[in-house]
Formats: sequence, C-alpha cells, structure tokens
Amino acid sequence: MMGPAHSLSGAAAWLGVGAAAAATGHTMPWPVLLVGALICAGAALAPDLDHKSATISRAFGPLSRGLCEIVDKLSYAVYKATKKQGDPRRSGGHRTLTHTWLWAVLIGAGASVLAITGGRWAVLGILFAHIVLAIEGLLWRATRGSSADVLVWLLAATSAWILAGVLDEPGNGAGWLFTEPGQEYLWLGLPILLGALVHDIGDALTVSGCPILWPIPVGRKRWYPIGPPKAMRFRAGSWVELRVLMPAFMLLGGVGCAAALNVI
Repeated sequence: MMGPAHSLSGAAAWLGVGAAAAATGHTMPWPVLLVGALICAGAALAPDLDHKSATISRAFGPLSRGLCEIVDKLSYAVYKATKKQGDPRRSGGHRTLTHTWLWAVLIGAGASVLAITGGRWAVLGILFAHIVLAIEGLLWRATRGSSADVLVWLLAATSAWILAGVLDEPGNGAGWLFTEPGQEYLWLGLPILLGALVHDIGDALTVSGCPILWPIPVGRKRWYPIGPPKAMRFRAGSWVELRVLMPAFMLLGGVGCAAALNVI
C-alpha cells in the first residue's frame, strides 16, 4: 500500500485498541489515545526502511536516505543467507526482513526499553520521529519539498515537547497499563509494534504478498509471501486502496475513537 493508507490504517488500529481497552476496563487517558494513534500512524511507515523510494526515505533528509540504503543492503544479505530452495532470486531487500513479525517485535521491544532507560530525551526522540512520519504519511502531498520538510520537523518537535509534558502530568498516561515504579512509558513500544504489523498486513493484501511469518518456513519457502487468494489482491495505489480501504480506515478510526472515549 501507499504511505497515506499505511498511516491511516495504523491510526485506526490504535484507536481500535483504545476501544478494546475501554471495553476491558483499562481505559486509555486521552493523551495516550492521541499519542498512541500518532506513533502508530508513523510506525506504519517504518517497515519501508528497506525501500529507497518510500515516504520514510525522505522524511529526515540525507539521514533517512542513508539509513534506507543500509537497511536495504542488510535485508538483502539476510534474505540471501536464509532463503530456501523455493524462494525466488532477488536483487534487493524490499519486503523482506523489515516486513516480518520478528522485526515488529524487536523494534517494539527496543522502543520500550529505550523509553524506560533513556529518560525524557529518549521519549521525546521516539515521539518526534514518529510524529514526523505520521505527518509525512497522512499529509503525503502537502509535505513535498525541502522547505516543507523543515516545517514538518518544527511541527513535530513542538508537538512532541507539548505531548510529553501532557503525558507527564499525574493521571495522563505515562504509567498507563504498566503501573510499577520505573515502568513509565513502557507502553510506547506497543503502538510501534502494532504499526509495523498493520503495515505488513496491508502489504499482504497487495499482489506481491508479504513474508510476515519469516523465519518460520512454509513448504519449500522461508520467505513465503502471505496473502489472500490472488483474485482478492490489488495493486498499491489502485482504486481499491483509495476509494474503499482509506475511507474504511477513517470510518473505523472514528468509531474506535468514540468508543475509546466512551462517547458510544
């Protein structure tokens, strides 16, 4: 899928988690709902770190472009080292390592560890990076160009600072779900994990499928492209994505938000 659909699906997924949390008695404070939706919307772009032409590659200028090249080469190396006889030959690493459940778990866990050990500046860094990605994804066409990039960074930095301050207020969510001393912001890894998985599921719906299960082998393939029957798949950027899925994500996100806030 394209960047806007990925980001919308990520935000909708976290709002759905908020609705489920409210239904089970673990209601999210509104700052957790908002921050989680922004992080999940940004994290839903992050698996495309293995693609030099993806939205994430230009989100942070030369830094993200260089990182995408490194991740692409790393992913390709892992693919070559672990592929089985039935896996096809490839010339790059797109839709391999970063599009797996294992990668999603590792980056989610890593973010949680960073958040609880790195203090306020680590939390601010996580918020800033994912808010930049959320803006780039949700406002895809409006954020083109170097001057727009600077505005996005300034908006994200300001938003991260304000939201971190709000979360730090008692009862506003720094200790949501994980309540023991020293576990503040441990939950920050959850929307990152969810965003990565939602990205993979979205890509699985397209014609190429997605090797979500790696390194678990399926038949003669270790990189088996999971997906629905081919007749139900679509091409990225097609009318199915733009006119069916994106409106559905917006509707589901709105319903999830209302349920999470106990409006319905």
